[in-house]
Amino acid sequence: MNMKQWLQDQMAAEKRKALPVLSFPCTQLMGITVRELVSDSDAQAKGMAAVAQRCPTAAAVSMMDLSVEAECFGAQIRFTDDEVPTVVGAVVHDPDEAEALQVPAVGTGRTGIYVEAIGKTKQLITDRPVLAGVIGPFSLAGRLMDMTEIMINCYEEPEMVHATLDKAAQFITDYINEYKKVGADGVVMAEPAAGLLSPGICEEFSTPYVKRIIEAVQTDDFIVVYHNCGNSVTQMPDQIVATGAAAYHFGNAIDLAEMLDKMPDDQLVMGNVDPVGAFFNGTPASVREDTLKVMKACSGHKNFLISSGCDIPPKSPWENIDAFFAAVEEFYQ
Repeated sequence: MNMKQWLQDQMAAEKRKALPVLSFPCTQLMGITVRELVSDSDAQAKGMAAVAQRCPTAAAVSMMDLSVEAECFGAQIRFTDDEVPTVVGAVVHDPDEAEALQVPAVGTGRTGIYVEAIGKTKQLITDRPVLAGVIGPFSLAGRLMDMTEIMINCYEEPEMVHATLDKAAQFITDYINEYKKVGADGVVMAEPAAGLLSPGICEEFSTPYVKRIIEAVQTDDFIVVYHNCGNSVTQMPDQIVATGAAAYHFGNAIDLAEMLDKMPDDQLVMGNVDPVGAFFNGTPASVREDTLKVMKACSGHKNFLISSGCDIPPKSPWENIDAFFAAVEEFYQ
């Protein structure tokens, strides 16, 4: 599929399809736990297909599981039945450990399961693009080093941070290339930790590494969607656009209409209905209201596509998710 053309088609459409980051609630449709989902490629493929069958999405999006890559580097992961896996503790504590860090082979940990799942999904979903999920380099380095520590180390031990980022970027590039081999149409790269940085620090420690990955993998047939749900993204549109991503996805911590004013109008920008406040804790009526509010504020921009602000939590009620799609339909009538 020519994905650059697909992006143009989304922007040209009179009635645009929504593209929420909707994957983990498939556990409810299938009657399985999150723990079962993240450890089984068949379950992931069937789950993505179940969501695609129920929801008129612009593309199918894989799990936003930001523990997968860190696990390959030796990070300890906490698994539960109901929550998305999380990283516990750090792997890199000092410059020596950063230097000694080995870039793992793709297939280590659960990366093999996730790649296999996308290959299987491509057999099941043929009417829309299939986007895999990866973490961004600064967000991965933050999980390897601990988020508080990496913020300090950007100032006190910058070489250590760069050494870790270099290896993180290398691994993410390799991982994305495996997704390409099994037929993925693109990836959503989640770089939320960069949304905590100042523009100058982002320019040094996130943008160049994201750009390096994107230059290595992005083609007309394979796109990178850059996701950042941090609250400082409105301060750094130049640093974000400099990554060269084909499309952008922003969280609900910001005013999306304000961000759209700052972004190039020929690049798709997605967001930003609150995944927790609206989808998880809301009601069908409040989800409708929140969705229409974002659409009214942003739909004057031809490059806007309605989405959730981030990954919709596993236990979000399906009546709320259905209400989101109904509100999108209502808006265009």
